Amino acid sequence: MLINVLFFASYRDQTGTRKVKLDLERITNIGELKLYLVELYPELKPTINSALISIDSEFAFDEDLIHNHAEVALFPPVSGGNRGGKQTYYAVVENKIDLNDCLSKITTEKTGAACIFSGMVRGYTKRGKTHVTEYLVYEAYKSMAELKIQQVIDEIYEHWPTIEGIAIIQRIGQLIPGEPTVMIACSAAHRDTGVFEAARYGIDRLKEIVPVWKKEVGPDGEIWVEGEYRPNLNDKS
Repeated sequence: MLINVLFFASYRDQTGTRKVKLDLERITNIGELKLYLVELYPELKPTINSALISIDSEFAFDEDLIHNHAEVALFPPVSGGNRGGKQTYYAVVENKIDLNDCLSKITTEKTGAACIFSGMVRGYTKRGKTHVTEYLVYEAYKSMAELKIQQVIDEIYEHWPTIEGIAIIQRIGQLIPGEPTVMIACSAAHRDTGVFEAARYGIDRLKEIVPVWKKEVGPDGEIWVEGEYRPNLNDKS
């Protein structure tokens, strides 16, 4: 049985590879595969049990069977966490964005400033032909979107080391005018530590590399709104 195993984020660093093809003989499920991967990559032993695992882009568990030519991926939890004392939270959600809740996740006793950017659904747009929007439908390649949001966060921390917390929430589904579609918040000890610039960078970068699309629906019909940015090799994580 031939399968492809993909490693993301810290698991890519630990194994030194992004992808490996394995020819399995006696391994039938995820639990057995994990033991086999530890034999191949001893560096995985301390963290293998905390890894999230998927088969063909669906979450998988120890008892799940592996089929021939499956694509199995290992990656860390994608809902957020703490990075060396830095507070990080990110997600792609279908429910309403709670700005106060998100801000609370990146606020600590050291926080003295926070900058929040929130995109919203416009009901009236002058882009091109002036038109009315009844609602938007947001769609995402969710697994990839979460990974690219993580990349945006990594880039912000790299450019602005003084930033102490970042929250990025992207909403998908049907949204009506006035509803927040995305939120990016950056926190730090002081207002002059880059929080304004970091939040601006975050939304601009999200619009470039995170696979999220929107369809405008109004009295004149519906249309998918496409951007112009074409990712390049520098956009790879």
